[in-house]
Amino acid sequence: MMKNHIVIATNNLGKLKEFQKLFAQKHIEVSSLKDYPEIGKIKETGLTFEENATLKAKAVTKETSLPVLADDSGLEIDALNGRPGIFSARYAGDHDDAANNAKILSELAGVPFEKRTATFHTTLVLMKPDENKLVVDGDLKGCILLVPRGYNGFGYDPLFWVPEKKKSLAEMSAAEKNQISHRGKASEKLLEVFDQWW
Repeated sequence: MMKNHIVIATNNLGKLKEFQKLFAQKHIEVSSLKDYPEIGKIKETGLTFEENATLKAKAVTKETSLPVLADDSGLEIDALNGRPGIFSARYAGDHDDAANNAKILSELAGVPFEKRTATFHTTLVLMKPDENKLVVDGDLKGCILLVPRGYNGFGYDPLFWVPEKKKSLAEMSAAEKNQISHRGKASEKLLEVFDQWW
């Protein structure tokens, strides 16, 4: 059908824009799940980031017969044994950022700042209709603040402190965040191995 086309398995416009920019370098057009309303909600029943991203990629490539990029990301907090992890988006309720942040802060109550280390993790899965897949990961290390800071970004960004930048993700511009973010790092790796896979 469309040789140079990839479906991004997301309804998130911010994510779509990031990947549009990424694949423009390869002269590949992208669409998103908004272009395929018939696909509906895909159940993420995997136990790892890779399993969830693979489930999404497989479901979308099956429906569209096009190559698909799916991602699964989450926040892993050391003092909480890696929680919320794969449940990051629905930790306190479905995609309720304020409730998720409040839950994290209450669970970390009394934990000193130096013990609030955390990692933002992304796994990207690219899959062709024949289920040939490419997997890359990206991580951003930081700490969880005692109170939210900044108004940009979404999710846990106001709580995630990046020591080398001396600010939270929510205090950064989109361009600044993309340079260091877990998804940015995974995307860089993806570009390095993409041509061979494609």
